Order: sequence, then structure tokens, then C-alpha cells
Amino acid sequence: MAARSIKLKEAHKSSSIGSVSTCSILWDLKSEHLVTSSTSDTNISIHDALLTSKSPKILPEHKQGVTALALNPDSTCLASGSLDHSVKLYDFPGGKFQTNVTRFTLPIRCLSFNKSGSLLAAAGDDEAIKLINTIDGTIAKVLKAHKGPVTGLAFDPVSDYLASVDSIGTVIIWEVSSGKPMHTLKSVAPDNKTDTSVLNVLSWSPAGDVLAVPGLKNDVVMYDRDTSEEEGSLGGHSKSVCFISWSPNGKYMATSSLDKQIWVWDVDKKQDINCQKFEDRISSMAWKPTGNALAVIDINGKYGVWDSVVPSHMKSPLDGAPKPRSNASAYFDEDTHESSGSGSLSNCDESSFGEPEPLNRKRLRKQTEFDTLVEDGDGAAGFSTKAKPRKKASDGHKKPVDDVYDEVGSGVKLGRPKMQESFQPGCTPLQSGKRRFLCYNMLGIITSMETDGYSHIEVDFHDTGKGPRVPSMTDYFGFTMASLNENGSVFANPCKGENNMSTLMYRPFSSWANNSEWLMRFEGEEVKVVALGSGWVAAITSLNYLRIFSEGGLQKHVLSLDGPVVTASGFKDELAVVTHASRLPSNDQMLEFRVFNFAKETQPIKGCLPLTPGSCLTWLGYSEEGQLSSYDSKGVLRVFTNQFGGSWLPLFSACKDKPEDNYWVVGLNESTLFCILCKNPLTYPLVTPKPVLTLLNLLFPLASSDLGANVFENKLMLKSLSLSQTQKRIEEMATAHQSTMSLEDKAFDIETSLDQCILKLIDACCNGDKLERATELVKLLSLDKSVKGAIKLATLRKLPVLADRFNCILEERMQNETTETTPYTKPSSNGFKAQEIMPIAANRRMEVEDALPQPKLHSPLFSRQEKTEISRSAVGKERIESNGHLSAEKIKITDRKVQGEANSLKKVMTIPEKPALFGSISKIIGKGNISEDISQSELHRPTNPFAKKSPNTQVKTPSLLDSIKKMKDGGKS
Repeated sequence: MAARSIKLKEAHKSSSIGSVSTCSILWDLKSEHLVTSSTSDTNISIHDALLTSKSPKILPEHKQGVTALALNPDSTCLASGSLDHSVKLYDFPGGKFQTNVTRFTLPIRCLSFNKSGSLLAAAGDDEAIKLINTIDGTIAKVLKAHKGPVTGLAFDPVSDYLASVDSIGTVIIWEVSSGKPMHTLKSVAPDNKTDTSVLNVLSWSPAGDVLAVPGLKNDVVMYDRDTSEEEGSLGGHSKSVCFISWSPNGKYMATSSLDKQIWVWDVDKKQDINCQKFEDRISSMAWKPTGNALAVIDINGKYGVWDSVVPSHMKSPLDGAPKPRSNASAYFDEDTHESSGSGSLSNCDESSFGEPEPLNRKRLRKQTEFDTLVEDGDGAAGFSTKAKPRKKASDGHKKPVDDVYDEVGSGVKLGRPKMQESFQPGCTPLQSGKRRFLCYNMLGIITSMETDGYSHIEVDFHDTGKGPRVPSMTDYFGFTMASLNENGSVFANPCKGENNMSTLMYRPFSSWANNSEWLMRFEGEEVKVVALGSGWVAAITSLNYLRIFSEGGLQKHVLSLDGPVVTASGFKDELAVVTHASRLPSNDQMLEFRVFNFAKETQPIKGCLPLTPGSCLTWLGYSEEGQLSSYDSKGVLRVFTNQFGGSWLPLFSACKDKPEDNYWVVGLNESTLFCILCKNPLTYPLVTPKPVLTLLNLLFPLASSDLGANVFENKLMLKSLSLSQTQKRIEEMATAHQSTMSLEDKAFDIETSLDQCILKLIDACCNGDKLERATELVKLLSLDKSVKGAIKLATLRKLPVLADRFNCILEERMQNETTETTPYTKPSSNGFKAQEIMPIAANRRMEVEDALPQPKLHSPLFSRQEKTEISRSAVGKERIESNGHLSAEKIKITDRKVQGEANSLKKVMTIPEKPALFGSISKIIGKGNISEDISQSELHRPTNPFAKKSPNTQVKTPSLLDSIKKMKDGGKS
């Protein structure tokens, strides 16, 4: 019955002569990769099963030999144990190291994932079994009952039971939910004592009805799942069995032995059907999930694949096998979510690691945002004893998949469709015995961990050089939410105690007075959301009251809101509040937002908050520039702008980035979204390990352009939005009589960048024969030099008609500029000319004479270039006559000093050269050598904002002396 010999090739170097290594081998779910390891090698090898000649991928993370491997059911996570006492997790098949999930005091011998991949069992020489939650890396349970090193672990396919075997031959079947032994079988496996070269193993059948264990008579004994009674055995080896592998359908079993043979068995008939002899003992085997083959590795680290294990005339080992699990069903069987502050899993046993305990061992699919809840007879949400089949698409009464709002704030809520409950931005759900975030924003974090009836709160700033050092605090009130800004932090808790009191506490970071923190109590009224701003503290309660306090604790305002609060966020003088407006029959929520300005005691903005259909709000906050922003559970970020009378712009969509992951938003600026990437099914970050911020570029959800220039179109829209916001701030600062020079410089830089982007779009239009669109784009160019560049670009592209149109547009623009009158000025009460607010381009073209009466030049760039300024003492104390001119007789200045001051002014008024605005057209469009470039003298330097244009476009900067003479002549006339 012997088959042809199998050629093995080396995967790992063997240990020293005379010693024996323990090696492991695994298939992935799709049979595309083989993973091997050895106790004589610190590396793990990932082999390409399709391209066997390709070098394997090496994972060199362990410091000592690797003793155990395990792949989660959907083959996305690889676990390894080692002689260095550590258990590590990797991405698969990429092999990127994720984390060290646990450490033991002695070497690890075995690993096993449960069916959903949410639990990893690990054990070794220290006799204890650790159940590790793979979602957050915490230890869910530690199982202790063995009296010897644990050498084998196996979850049953239903994940109700965990089987383990030790080196002295004891088998224990554990109930996973309680962590207690259900059956203990003593001395049923060989007693290997301390010999680590031979390890006892065990394996559940794919159906989970029997457990196979090496017997004492060189056989394999099978035990009933529920009664643990012996159901039969398979015997034929001359020495002890050292490894067992079931076929995918459970009809066949492969066994390896110390006699260096592999036998293949028909389990139902208890008959051997194939046999293979090897040069050395086979240490590990793995049946191919998608074929009639067996991967083997011996004690010397040599591996190979035995094809046609089952004879062709017999039933295939794949017939009747369970279908492979997909990524979408990776967590169907167990719900590992923690309950949020706004909801709980009422039917879950607290001791079952977040798993429900259904009857008859029927495992229910995890409820997600895209599933419909199974309701009981009374209509209340809950878990039924049997999972109902999903309705077909043709069913006339199929519910929409988005009827359920699972994600509420930072956590997860299961229940009937209902209005979203309130949540605190940047706050994560309560986790017993674990540290959680009370607040996480762009400034810092506030964490809390409950122990022995009270909590320990810590405040940390991301930039320790800017934020003060805040001592930790012992929390006796049980605070569940917090907010943080530069001046202090505010905390609140829900109603608790005999009097049903809710507490609000504010802690300033610095104060000249002692005992500057304060407390407020609310009897029969619960604080739902808190927020901070410049000089105010806000608390919104269950009675729909908005309560405003000063930083010193003075109660300043109490306002009634129109509906129940959802969330709120503060920025400087403004507070944004989101409330429920109404409930629509389609189950979509209707939320309303309003913004309060406490410095002016106004409500400048009010309206409906847009949400993606079927979603709920998960974050609300302000950008670093002060733009109100929101993020919903469908992954869409929106920013409120003043465009079109106040509109929300969608600036990011997670479904176009990584739809399989969850983004937990922290903050944003004008170009970047700051968030934490949470692997499914987790929707919020854990404090440990420390989360890493992910930076994502803001992108409009644009349609696919026929030019393929979506990148430039997106940049054009974002830059235009930034320019609009900058101009609005300039107007606000000018109205407040504040210097706007730095903002004007920023606006000019944005205009320059916009022109660069528009020129690239024009080039794309020229290449794509979209000449009408190119004409529209030319009209958007800010600088005349840019229009000239577009003309030369059209000429180089051999489009003379388009170049003529561009030239007409330029001539029309220049004609409009020459006909423009000088900026209107009106005399003020003190005699100075008060200039009206003008656009950025107009400010850039101000004449020097109009700039002279300004008492001071504000640009820091000028003072850096030249420390010499026009001294008021040199000019004297000018007096302004009623006609607005300087009094000539009061100007005391010598000709030499005038000349010196004029030279000094000329230096001061010199605009520092900016980087090349465009350079050559070939550089812009990224093409090859083009014979004719745009003149650097035309495009290299931006327009001098203080220069006066003459008809021949030559710029001449008048000296101070010329200006004074002109003033004298005006005064005499």
C-alpha cells in the first residue's frame, strides 16, 4: 500500500547532531501559503504554495526557537509562541508584526484560535492556559487544572469547549463561557514526563462531535463531545502517535508516529487506506483546505506536500466539507463588543467574555450596523434560541439593512430602531478593570480606570512643552465624561446615589487663588454632555437645559433647548450643540445644530445637521481653524462653511479609503483628518497599547472625471475653500482694526498655489480636447502672469484658437484693471484717511503714496530684512491739516537725512523674493523638453503688492523725498 516517496526540502536549519526539534506547519484558508517554524530557528517562514521556487517571507521577531503556530479562521492573523516565553501576532499573509499579546514564565508549547478568531488560547510549561482577547490583547481567563506542561490545545468548532492535554497524559475539556472543567480524563494519553521532543496533541473533528487523542496502545482514541465516553480507536502504528490531522470533511484522518510513518484512515470504517514512510519522524501535518493533499514537516525542518493522499476511487476529502469562512463573517459567532454608556447587552452573561449564551448551542450571528435584529415575541430586541434565515431580496416586506443604529457615539448599542442617545466626543465606553478615555482631542487626553469603587484620572498633553503638568486625581464621584482645553478640564457623572444626584466639576490648570476648582450638583437632573471654551463651561442636562458657567463657577445662563441633546463641542467663544429635531418614518434621524456665541450673546448659526441615510452621528468638533465639523457612522466627514449662506461640505468618506476598518476621529485642520484606525469589529481605541494617530488627506467625494484629473480638481476645490475662509478672517480682523498683513500673505500664497493647480488642469484639458473647460479655468486664474503662462501653454500645444481666446481674456482683464479707480478713502474724525476693506488683489496693488500715511509697517518679513525703519523722531511730530495733508512747516528734516531715510524706506519696501511661482511650462505639466519656456522674469516673481503700475507696466518705487515734495505742493495749492 506504500505510495511513491515524497521529496522534502529544507525550510529551517536542524539543531545540533543528536538533538530533536519540534516543527510546525500550517495551510492558510485558500491554500495559497504554507507557514513553517522550528524550535531550532528563531524565524517563521511564509512559503508561496503556488510559486514554490519563490523565496519564503521571513518573520524574525522571536529571540529563541518558535514552538507553536496558529492562524485565525479567516487567515488574516498569525499567532506564534516561542521558547522566549512570548506570544506574538502578525498580519497575514503580509507578515507585519502587530503586537506581543502576552508572556509566560516558561516556554510556550501550543496555541489555538476559536472559530471566530476573537479568542486565542495559549499554554506551555507553566501548566496554565491563558485565554487572550485578540481584539484588545487582554487576558479574558486563566485556566488552571493541569499538573504538567500543557502540550496540546483545540477549540471545538462551535467554540463552546476547549480541549487540552498535558505531557503526563491528562485530557481536560473546559467550558469556555465559565472557564470551568467539564470533563477530566486522566492517563488517557502517553506519559512523556519532561521529554519535550514528543508532545501529546489532540484534535476535534470538523463537525465537533468527537475529540481525537493519541492513545496508550499506539493508536488514536476518539471521545464523545458531550459525554466524553470512548467511541472507538484507530490502531496500526508500531510506536506512539505524535500528531493528528482531520480531512476537511471529517471522513478521513492522518496520523504520524514515532515509527516515521503517516497512516491515512477512513474514520467511519476504521480502516487504513494509505501509508507513507519517511526518513525521519514527522513532527506536524496539515490537510490542504481546498484539495486532496497533506503538508508535512519532519523533526529536521524539512517540509513537503503529499498529493493524492486519498485514493482517487474513494470519496474526495472535500465532499461535504464546511464552506470556507469569508472575511465578512470573521466574527459571526461571538459578540466581543463592550457595552457603551448609552446601551448594554442585556442578554449577555458577564462572565462569558462578551459572548451571548444561546440555547441548544446555536450560535447567532453578530449584530452589526448592516444586520436586522432578531426580535422576540413581545417586540423587544434580544437573542432568540435559533437564528432566523436571512430573507431573499425578492421578499416584499424586507426591512432596510440600515434600520438599526448600532454605533452610538464611541461604542456599540444593540436594540430596536430608536433615536440616538447622547454621547461625549472623544469618550470611550466603560470597561471594567480597564483604563478608558474620558476625553481625547487634539490638545491631550484624559484617562480613567475604576478600581475598588473609585477611579484614578490622569491628564496628559500631546505636546508636553506647551501644556502644564497636571497631577493625577482620585475620582470618588465616578465621572464618565470630560472635556479639555488649554485652561482647564471639566468632568461630569450620571445620576447616582440615594439622592439621584449628578455632579459637574471644573479644574483649572493654573490660578492665582487656592482651591480654584468647583463643584455643581444637580438633583433629579442628569448631565449628558459637557464642553469648554474661552472663559466658559457648558453642561447640557436631561431636562434639555443648557447651563453656562464662568471659569470661576458663576452661573451665567440657563437656556432651554428644542429637543434632547445628542452631543456638543466648544471652541473659543462658540458652543455647537446638536439636538434631536424629529423622527421620520424612514427611520432616518433628523438632527438640528445651533451655534452660540457667548462673547456676543448671539446665536449666529442654526440649521439641520446632515447625515448619511441610515447613519448616526459619532463625532462633533471644531477644526484647528475653527470650522465646525461632524462625522457619522458611515464614515463621512462634513465641515460647515459660509458658502451659499451656510453649507456642509463632505470632505472625507471612509468607504473610499478603507471601508473594512473603522476611523475614530480626533480632530482635523484645513487639509488633514486626524483619527485612530480601529480594526473591525472594534469601533473605539484602547488606552493600552497607546493608540497611534492616522493622518488622512481631506478629499471631496468627486465623480470620476473624463480627464482623469480628480487630484487637481480636488486640490482646486480645497484651495478655493481655504482662500474663502482666509478672506473671511481678513474681513473680520480688519473690522476689528487688527493687522491683517500675515493673513494677506497667506491668501496670496494660496492664490499662487491655486494658479499652479489651474494651469495643470488647463494642460489636461488641452490634452483631452476640452477647450471650453480650459477657457472656464483661465478665467479663474488670479495673476495676469498666470494667464500669460496659459497662453504660451496653448501655443505649445498647437491650439492657436484657444491661445487667441486666452489672449482676449487677458486683454479684457488688463483693460478692466486700468479703468479701475484708486481705492476709495474717506476722512476719519482724527484726520487720517480710513481705507475701506478691499479684496486681496486690490490690497496687493496699493500705491506707495497711499501707504505712506500708515503709522507703521506691519509685515514681520520687512523688519527681518531691514532693522532700519522710518523713525518718527526723524520726521518730527507731523500734524495733519484739515484737508488730510501733512503740515509742511512742521516737517523738520535735512536733505541728507531725507536721502538716508528714502534709501532706508526703499530697503524696507522691498518685497522678499518668493519661490518660483510657476517656472517653465515643461516643469508644470511634467513633459519633456519644450523649446520655448515662459520667461522667468515674467513668472518667477509675484506682483509687488505696493507697486504702482504704469501704462508700460514698468514699476517705479518713489522715494520718500518725492512723496514729501508732492505733499508740499499739494499743501500750497
